Amino acid sequence: MKKSFIHQQEEISFVKNTFTQYLKDKLEVVEVQGPILSRVGDGMQDNLSGVENAVSVKVLQIPDATYEVVHSLAKWKRHTLARFGFGEGEGLFVHMKALRPDEDSLDATHSVYVDQWDWEKVIPNGKRNIAYLKETVEKIYKAIRLTELAVEARYDIESILPKQITFIHTEELVERYPDLTPKERENAICKEFGAVLLDRYRW
Repeated sequence: MKKSFIHQQEEISFVKNTFTQYLKDKLEVVEVQGPILSRVGDGMQDNLSGVENAVSVKVLQIPDATYEVVHSLAKWKRHTLARFGFGEGEGLFVHMKALRPDEDSLDATHSVYVDQWDWEKVIPNGKRNIAYLKETVEKIYKAIRLTELAVEARYDIESILPKQITFIHTEELVERYPDLTPKERENAICKEFGAVLLDRYRW
């Protein structure tokens, strides 16, 4: 039992470390350390939908302030880009850890404990368009695909992801699967193509 646990942890570390390196390389971002606590009132806490209750923490040596465990680093990332003068096309990556105790569902993809790769870049002038979005998505997907191939080579686990990601607008989904619910449409298109980006906006 002990060996199987150790092997499992080694495999998890391999996947996380491999993807981290590919993500940094493909997006050309620098890794930074993110906060776990946010001071109440400083504007850095992301309140998500506005109804989540953050986990509050008092710091003994700072009695006049209350801190909260972060929900996300969306505001913090943008503040950091501005504070340190990141230029066009430059960005950062943080291995974010957070708590979201008010998640409305707990399953394989939703947990009270959040452990995720989080990144942000300064969009170059004139690049706020669908072409740049697709270019960025393809870079991220490339990092995922290369990680899968590295896992296949190391652990002999057959890769299943397609070589390319498919882009499709949600309106096209309705036309393609008119009798399905929105969730069923998403499941159907993913089964058909394997990897999909759903676009909900008209650019």
